[in-house]
Amino acid sequence: MAITASMVKELRDSTGAGMMDAKKALTENDGDMEAAVDWLRTKGLAKAAKKSGRTAAEGLVAVKVEGGRGIAVEVNSETDFVGKNADFQKMVAGIADVAVSAADIDALKAADMGGKSVEQTVTDAVAVIGENMSVRRMSSIEGDAVVSYVHNAAAPGMGKIGVLVAMTGGDDAFGKQVAMHIAAVNPASLSEDDLDPAVVEKEKQVQIDIAKESGKPDAVIEKMIVGRMKKYMSEVTLLNQAFVINPDLTVAAAAAEAGATITGFVRLEVGEGIEVVKEDFAAEVAKMNG
Repeated sequence: MAITASMVKELRDSTGAGMMDAKKALTENDGDMEAAVDWLRTKGLAKAAKKSGRTAAEGLVAVKVEGGRGIAVEVNSETDFVGKNADFQKMVAGIADVAVSAADIDALKAADMGGKSVEQTVTDAVAVIGENMSVRRMSSIEGDAVVSYVHNAAAPGMGKIGVLVAMTGGDDAFGKQVAMHIAAVNPASLSEDDLDPAVVEKEKQVQIDIAKESGKPDAVIEKMIVGRMKKYMSEVTLLNQAFVINPDLTVAAAAAEAGATITGFVRLEVGEGIEVVKEDFAAEVAKMNG
């Protein structure tokens, strides 16, 4: 029986399987749609796709440094329990190894990992472990020296928050302190120069509106805005923040004392920005019986 594009689409829509898998399933079963679905299920491919609608907001961030390049990769799962699974951790470590040579997230997903692409490796793991998973984000940084740090480590090089710090001069011990600071304080950018202008303008407008409420003269308001924006920069930019290790110094001043120049950083936290819809038990039961 000839396998048409519409048949492949129908099977993909009903199972969520990949195009080539759907086509192969139909070919193997002479175009029998039900048999093709069963074939996909026995291979674990339909099961994996079926779970892809569930929110994966847990998981791990892995960091790895080779030479002057560091990468951080977030691999998500549905539950924290899977993040503690040795097989999941082994897979995440393997993905981080591959990521060191990948240009970006798309290249990483397509990259070879033991004879299969990273994306296929994750899909296969979904079928085995039974939870939705995804390689969500990858960030990289380069510098004379790159220091990594993992907060709440679940295994070596991976945990809930991964940080990379690029710098010239200084030593690993100071770099680690800065990385710990970044993990704790979560700065928006390195300095004022690389802070999003739209974010700065929005904050300035908010402060102008607040100041106008005071009813003070415009000349006074202008001075108030300068002071408040300086305070804002000291809160959101790494180099202007008070160093958590020694709050009497800014991070920039601490770096100068250590003979270091911080040139960049990366901070990834598991589940950052993912909206998780939680239902109470009664709502779940009602939905099941609806």
